[in-house]
Amino acid sequence: MDIEEIRTFVEVADAGGISSAALRLGVSKSIVSRRLFRLEAELGVQLLARSTRGAALTEAGVTFRDYAARVRAEIDMAREAILPAGDLRGRLRVAVPLSFGPTHFAPILAEMARRHPQLQIHTCYSDRFVDLITDGYDCAIRIGYLQDSNLIARRIGPIHGKLVASPDYIKARGSPKTPEELVAHEALMQGTEAWQLTDGDKIITVHPQGRFKADNGTALIAAATAGLGIAYLPDRLTHEYIASGALVPVMTNYPPPPAGAYVIRPPGQHPARKIRVLTELLIEYCEPAPQPA
Repeated sequence: MDIEEIRTFVEVADAGGISSAALRLGVSKSIVSRRLFRLEAELGVQLLARSTRGAALTEAGVTFRDYAARVRAEIDMAREAILPAGDLRGRLRVAVPLSFGPTHFAPILAEMARRHPQLQIHTCYSDRFVDLITDGYDCAIRIGYLQDSNLIARRIGPIHGKLVASPDYIKARGSPKTPEELVAHEALMQGTEAWQLTDGDKIITVHPQGRFKADNGTALIAAATAGLGIAYLPDRLTHEYIASGALVPVMTNYPPPPAGAYVIRPPGQHPARKIRVLTELLIEYCEPAPQPA
């Protein structure tokens, strides 16, 4: 039984269709279909019920998928075990935040590609939370406070942030001094999130309100410099604007607690060595740096 046929079947099962699996594998739909037909012929059972709307797993396909995924994982581990020390091959699919990714993480991924010329690195830059399993990613880099999930996380460094606003906004609306006053101001948000602030050792949770929302930190900076409201953003995105005077810190007596940058991967007992190598490289590059004023 061909391992590529098994790998292709798992991708189709997880992606929910042949077209999506072909995109994830980087091959044509016809190649995916041929591999599936050969696998079904070898097993003597139908794994997928095909229709004009896509392909769904049969009962046999549901059962075989779990076994096939374990076989694929074991083969990948075996390949890693026999490679020369430090040599990585295959493909690494990484989801990276758009706000930080191109400036802070892209150079690290480029360095990893330079060190491992046989490794294919495919990166998706987006501020939406991708589903690692459904979308077929090996891992993701995430910024902030982690939500509860069954994913496995490894912290790679701290992320410090501030509440900021433009001088024009403060001139027009004033600068809030307490969490209670903050709720009455226009907040620039990524969604309906709660903001955490510190009062000594105590964490205060605030539910801000605002009419401007964006899923990208750069867009929120643009809104903040335009005087639309108060934003809660990482220092690495705002320090140049604060240095130039385009933004000023607010609520400095109630600073946000430090957040973190994390590598997230699907559950599994043994992370692939390519994920371990990437994590170690990120930790090396993301060591705490002096905070900007």
